[in-house]
Amino acid sequence: MFNICANPSSLEGTIWLICYLTTAKHFAFYFSFIVVLMLLILAAPLSLLFGFAASTAVRSSVWFVRICAKAYINMVRGIPDVVFFLFVPLALDQLFELIRHKTLCSDVVEPIWRGTDFMVCSAAKLPLSTADLWVHQLYSFILALIAFAIVFGAFAGNVLTGAMKAVPKDQTDTAAAYGFTQKQIFWRILVPQMWVYAIPGLSNLWMILIKATPLLFLLGVEDIVYWARELGGSKTSLYAYPHPDWRVYYFAGLLIFYLSMTWVSEKILIRLQNNLSHGQATMAGKELQGDI
Repeated sequence: MFNICANPSSLEGTIWLICYLTTAKHFAFYFSFIVVLMLLILAAPLSLLFGFAASTAVRSSVWFVRICAKAYINMVRGIPDVVFFLFVPLALDQLFELIRHKTLCSDVVEPIWRGTDFMVCSAAKLPLSTADLWVHQLYSFILALIAFAIVFGAFAGNVLTGAMKAVPKDQTDTAAAYGFTQKQIFWRILVPQMWVYAIPGLSNLWMILIKATPLLFLLGVEDIVYWARELGGSKTSLYAYPHPDWRVYYFAGLLIFYLSMTWVSEKILIRLQNNLSHGQATMAGKELQGDI
C-alpha cells in the first residue's frame, strides 16, 4: 500500500501495524464486511417476497397450490437450516450445469451420472475454468443468496400467515358487505393491516438473519469469518508480517460488529413498529395511545 511498507522486516511499532493493516488480504477482509451487508440488503426483501408468495398460496382456493405452500413452509421449518444452506447451492449448481450440458453438449453420449460422480462437459461448467476469480466469487454469492432467501422465506411465510389471520375478521366482513371482491379485500384491507401484526415476528427473523450470515463461510464465500480466521491465525517468519495467534482480537472485532448491527436494527425496528401501531387496535397501539 505504501512505499515504506516495501520491506516489512525493517518495520516496527506503529508503522509496522499500519502496513500490516493495509495489506491486500486486509483489504479483502474489509471488503468482506460489504459482502455481508449486501447479503442482508438483498436477502431480506427476497425472503419477504418468498414468504409473501407462500402465505398468499396458503390462502389459495386451489388445493394443490395450498398443499405445496404448506409443504414448503413446514419442510424448511422442520429441517435444520444448515442442511438447506449446504443442499440448495449444490442442487442449484448441478441443475444449472445439467441444463447447460443438455443445451451446449447435446452430442455427448456419456451419462452425466457416473456412479456417484456428476460429470458434465467442460463447456457446461459454472463458472468456466477460464473465468476470473471475481466471477467464481459472485456465482458462489448468488447461490448463497438464493439459499438464504428460500430458508428465511419459509419462516417469513409462517409469520405473514399468522399476521393475516390476526387481522380482525370484522374488517374483512364489513368490506364484503360493502361489495368488495375477494381480491380487493386482500389487497386493500388484509395486506395493509397485517404488517402491524407481522413486524414483531419479522423483527426476530431479521435478527436471526444477521446472526446467520457467518454461514457464508460454509458456502465457499470468503466472508468476515473466513478472513478473521485466516488473518488471525499464527504466522511464522515465512510470512511477511509474522505474529502469534491473534484470532481472539479479530473475532472480538466481529463481536462488536454484530452487536452494533443488532443494536441499530433494534432501534429502527422499534420505531417502525411504533409508527405502524399508532392508532391501531392492538396492544402496541393501545400503549401508544396511553402515552399521549
